[in-house]
Amino acid sequence: MATAVRTVVEGQLYRDLAPDMKSRDRRLRVSAVGDVQAELIVEHDLGGSTGKKTRASLKRLRSTAFELIEDPTDSDPLYLALLEAVAAVHRPGATPADYARAALHACAAEGQRALGT
Repeated sequence: MATAVRTVVEGQLYRDLAPDMKSRDRRLRVSAVGDVQAELIVEHDLGGSTGKKTRASLKRLRSTAFELIEDPTDSDPLYLALLEAVAAVHRPGATPADYARAALHACAAEGQRALGT
């Protein structure tokens, strides 16, 4: 019996089931999908890498190495823009003001895109 191939799309949330990541409850949000790889933002990680960007092969994301835990059918582009903005400013010395400025810029840019300007 053939198994269905999972389609990787922007906005999905995966749990990394690698032995060294399972206990960290590492969750990755797909921010962009290429031909062979996806860009991901670490949305939750008890190991401390929240906000960082990473990549994974589409083949690996479709495998049992990752568990699909959220598959939005009508994902909000603003949410992904905010995640990307937070990832861009995330560093050990980042302040709440850094995150707030990044969020404001992301909202403004997304609003302009929505208006077509």
